[in-house]
Amino acid sequence: MQRHDDVHFSSSSIRIHSSSHDQSFLANLQSCSKTLASQLSTTRLSLGRLLKSLKNRHSSPRFTQNRPNSPTQMLNSITQLMIGKSSLAPSVSLSLIHPAQSIWSDSGADNKGLTAGINSPLLCCASLSLTRPSESTQSVEGKDVIQQQLQKGHSVSRNAEERVLISEVLVRTKDGEELERKDLEMEALAALKACRANSALTIREVQEDVHRIIESGYFCSCTPVAVDTRDGIRLMFQVEPNQEFRGLVCENANVLPSKFIQEAFQDGFGKVINIKRLEEAITSINGWYMERGLFGIVSDIDTLSGGIVRLQVAEAEVNNISIRFLDRKTGEPTKGKTRVETILRQLTTKKGQVYSMLQGKRDVDTVLAMGIMEDVSIIPQPAGDSGKVDLIMNCVERPSGGFSAGGGISSGITSGPLSGLIGSFAYSHRNILGRNQKLNVSLERGQIDSIFRINYTDPWIEGDDKRTSRSIMVQNSRTPGNLVHGNQPDNANLTIGRVTAGIEYSRPFRPKWSGTAGLIFQHAGARDEQGNPIIKDFYSSPLTASGKTHDDTLLAKFESIYTGSGDHGSTMFAFNMEQGLPVLPEWLFFNRVNARTRKGIHIGPTRFLFSLSGGHVVGNFSPHEAFAIGGTNSVRGYEEGAVGSGRSYVVGSGEVSFPMRGPVEGVLFTDYGTDLGSGPTVPGDPAGARLKPGSGYGYGFGVRVDSPLGPLRLEYAFNDKHTGRFHFGVGHRN
Repeated sequence: MQRHDDVHFSSSSIRIHSSSHDQSFLANLQSCSKTLASQLSTTRLSLGRLLKSLKNRHSSPRFTQNRPNSPTQMLNSITQLMIGKSSLAPSVSLSLIHPAQSIWSDSGADNKGLTAGINSPLLCCASLSLTRPSESTQSVEGKDVIQQQLQKGHSVSRNAEERVLISEVLVRTKDGEELERKDLEMEALAALKACRANSALTIREVQEDVHRIIESGYFCSCTPVAVDTRDGIRLMFQVEPNQEFRGLVCENANVLPSKFIQEAFQDGFGKVINIKRLEEAITSINGWYMERGLFGIVSDIDTLSGGIVRLQVAEAEVNNISIRFLDRKTGEPTKGKTRVETILRQLTTKKGQVYSMLQGKRDVDTVLAMGIMEDVSIIPQPAGDSGKVDLIMNCVERPSGGFSAGGGISSGITSGPLSGLIGSFAYSHRNILGRNQKLNVSLERGQIDSIFRINYTDPWIEGDDKRTSRSIMVQNSRTPGNLVHGNQPDNANLTIGRVTAGIEYSRPFRPKWSGTAGLIFQHAGARDEQGNPIIKDFYSSPLTASGKTHDDTLLAKFESIYTGSGDHGSTMFAFNMEQGLPVLPEWLFFNRVNARTRKGIHIGPTRFLFSLSGGHVVGNFSPHEAFAIGGTNSVRGYEEGAVGSGRSYVVGSGEVSFPMRGPVEGVLFTDYGTDLGSGPTVPGDPAGARLKPGSGYGYGFGVRVDSPLGPLRLEYAFNDKHTGRFHFGVGHRN
């Protein structure tokens, strides 16, 4: 238990038993976020009980109401909140009597002929007695009045709309004395609407003003008494104020912060309890649960002696989570291929937690992101009589493997008819052994370049609690070498062949941050158009660092990435470092770092996107691994690699995009890139031999169209030499 001045907070687990009439509600708990909007009305039921306990506080040293004394009753309170039931019916006694007629209370009937306990939330019954002490009890008027009082025990007068002139209206205690606190008297008088001095009133108008006094929130009872005086009829409202708020005890609030409870009630400490303010505080607590999608609610409230308010909270915990596979065509339960534990480990919702619909939605998205499910949903159901919730996750599996074929464009090819077109063929298996492990074998082939790749990925290594993934890759590729060694006078094309194998481990280590570490071996060399190994290009620039037909490198890789919302226009930062390890003397030894960042700003429908990238290499590295500047993903307006190639580089870009029509948007852009004067430091100075400027800028316009493959980009740009060029790309710029 935590103690905060006069506030006491206690927490304990709650067990909520469901009765039979609650089953239909709990079977549809997944839609309770819609019905939570009616929570206030049922909370008023507990406030009505609070009024009763306040009214009877002098008859017992400890005041309690008929609270739910079983988990089933507590669940009923939650159920009523969800379905919108309410009942606020403060007990109001209405009696219009003459003080001299105390003989009626001596009859042993406890004023049954004069007062009436009202249990209706809308109407109060009243008996009206307006006689003078000097008048004979045998007079016709007196008899008529007595007859009105006795008719049907507690009935209203024969003519409820008959008006009686009132000369004075007062607010007094139930003993007829003045209230000690004048502010409460003013609150009661301010609540009156019809009852004013020198006004003719009906019983109905008095009834309505009684309810207005009760609804002001400061009083637990109100009894109107009419006294016939020399100056006329005096109407007194005998009220009983609520206790002063001296402390709060909150039970079973396991996830609700005690600071939030204290802030919700702190304005009322030391003041007379006001039911309206309690309603507002309870509404804010229920709203806290609703905003977070939690199955929790204020289930009961009562008052103890000394002005201590006790608040009971009901929170539905998760009892069990089960997986049910459904057939893709029939929707009937079937046997799944995926191991149940493979799915359960993806969920952040655990047994014993208070169930959160928002957390459940995130779990659904996580399971869908595995790539092996077509559809996923969560259905909460009652866990027997325990009052807890069982979660059933329905999963529809996708076909686990198959063949595919396609095509694309290689941005590295800039000359020759259709030389940039490539075709692809692949086989993939998304769910090896039901563990969500993936195998992909692919072949991409163009007129010049080709890639054959085998990739195995385990998205979450078994037994690891940090969501670490493992990827093993073997690749044989041949790519154009014109980015660094292009533009040869004889128009001959050389290619860079690489055989690569490696293993990488990745994991998230902070929200929106992820890291990758790996070890990669590469065997790379250059070949001419006939496939023969070569060590120099047309300008006698070396193509390898070792002077042999190939370079061998063992790379230790580290990468860290920050992503904002995941949208392309959100903030992004990536840092990559590769270290060559000279395990053997002839293996290359160098260090390469590369960083890029992006920031998007939305102003109305217009989006501004700024990006910056840069890198540097230290050590002995292959010339064809130099940073190439220029092209569709670098400085537009130039061919690929036409600005320069160096050990260092910086490229900046700014774009303004705006919607045009449907999926089409327009874009204005400008780019700038430079090798920071590092071109001559590359072995053989391939950029200097080709007279590349080393720096340059471009600007232009374009259109983009959303497609299943990603944005299709068609752009036209001018460079600083006033030469225009079209650029076409698929997907976002790197």
